This record gives sequence, structure tokens and C-alpha cells, in this order.
Amino acid sequence: MSRYINPYTDFGFKRLFGEEANKDLLIDFLNAFLPEKHRVKTLQFRNTEQRGEIVVHRKAVYDIFCEGENGEHFIVEMQQSEQNWFKDRAIFLSTFPIRDQAVPGKEWSFELKAVYLIAVLGFEYDKNEERRKLKRSVQLKDQDGDLFYDKLEFIFLQMPLFTKTESELKTREDKWYYFLKNLSSFEHIPDILQEPVFERAFATAEVARMNKNELRRYEESLIVYWDNYSVLETALAKGKAAGIAEGIAKGTAEGIAKGIAKGTAEGIAKGRAERDIEIARNMKRKGLDHAFIAEMTDLSPEEIEQLQ
Repeated sequence: MSRYINPYTDFGFKRLFGEEANKDLLIDFLNAFLPEKHRVKTLQFRNTEQRGEIVVHRKAVYDIFCEGENGEHFIVEMQQSEQNWFKDRAIFLSTFPIRDQAVPGKEWSFELKAVYLIAVLGFEYDKNEERRKLKRSVQLKDQDGDLFYDKLEFIFLQMPLFTKTESELKTREDKWYYFLKNLSSFEHIPDILQEPVFERAFATAEVARMNKNELRRYEESLIVYWDNYSVLETALAKGKAAGIAEGIAKGTAEGIAKGIAKGTAEGIAKGRAERDIEIARNMKRKGLDHAFIAEMTDLSPEEIEQLQ
């Protein structure tokens, strides 16, 4: 096992940024990406589970949900792998802190506090060349590109696009990218990160400092991460192979290209479903709570109950 935790696991990300004792790490991380007017000095954690007003509404579970001293709301997410309706999910999550600003039974003028969703992604969600950006900040704009509303912003950090080496790091933003992308491979603290905030982050991330319960939870989270990666890679390989076969059958270069694209897409879709089933089955065997399993996958409690 690596010296430091994998921050792309659910446990690892929340240990770094989601604990009361580590507020300074989260504040420093947020301020590296937020505009000057909404820099954070203090914050408080909020309940990460938000429910609809009626039972049929789907619940929204964030990785981290916190509120700044001036009432700004921050949703901080980590997503390891691509999923269907990714953008829709981001919009859906943002609606809860917006709606909850209306206090029942009190007069209200509709004035809202700012809402930010910051997502650390282990994948590229938009591979069109002109939109392949390490950081994409998304706001509401009109047809001429002029800003319409400045209190709702989505910040997507597409980590595969970060390629800088230690000697190339210039900004605070660069340092956090470098820390998160390489944490589990470090054996010591790089010279460029030897400053108080990052030294605290490394100490928090050190596996040897965990107690038995924390280590068990981390290992369970790591299994989910490995299963996720393995199933998707297998499905992708199968999809490409099927695509090549289809293209060869058509006998043209165009057929091969189309076959690979089709096979890859089908393989990824199938892989996501197989991944969730395999992860759920492994977690069920370990005796984990069905509600927790449902939260970690796209399966319903009923589907989990039927797994053997």
C-alpha cells in the first residue's frame, strides 16, 4: 500500500477536505480556484444529504457541502470515472442550496447567496478539442456571451489534462493540481510543497497515521476504486475489439473507424452497468449497509437485495 492515501477514493477525498479538523485545507483549496470576491475566510460544514419535499424525489448526496461566512454555498465533488448525464447531475445538485435559501414562514425578497459547485474529475467530460481545458468555469451568459448572473458557477477540474512537472509549478492552483494528481505515488514531500498547508495535507493523508477503523474504511473505499477502474478498462477493451471486428467485416477504413467508435461507446455503457453490479456485489459480501452501497453505485436498494 502507498504511503499516502488515494484522494480519488471516497474516503481519501473526505479525509483531506471533509473533516472539521481540516477546514484550513479545504479553505486553501477553494481559494485557489474561486474569484477574489468570494474568497473564503471561514466556513461551516452542512449536512451532505438533501432530500426532496416528497418521497418520490431523488435524494442528492454531495461529497462535501459547506457554507462561507457571508452565506455562500460550496459543493465540492470528486468523481473518479465518467457517468451518464454528468452535466445534468451537476445542475441537479446545485438546485438544493438554491432552493433551501428560502426560509419557510418568513418574508423573502428572492435575494440569493452565491452557489459554487467545484468538481475534481478523474476523466475528461468533454473531449472536443476546442473545449479540452484543465479548468472550465461555467456561468450563465446571454446570446452575446455577456454575463447574465454571477452568483451561480460550476468549476470543473479535468485532472487528466494536468501534465506539469514539479519545476513547472507557478501558482497555488498548480500546486493543488500537482498534489491531488500525484499524492498516492509520493514517497516524500516534494520541495515545492514544503509549506505549512501542504505539510498538514501530507500528514493527514499518511496511511500509517490511521487507526484500525479508519484503515478498514479506506481499504473498502480503495476496493471500490480498483473495481471501478478494472471493470471500465475491461469493457473498453472489449468494445474496441468488437468495433474492429465489425469494421473488418465491412471491409473499409471508414467501417473500422465507425466500428471502433460504436464498440467503444457500447463497451463503456456496458462497463458502467457491470461495474456497479460487481462493486455492489463485493460490498454486499463484506456486509456493508445497503443504503451506503446504493449511494456508491447507480443501483436501487431493491436491485442490491437481489444480488447473490
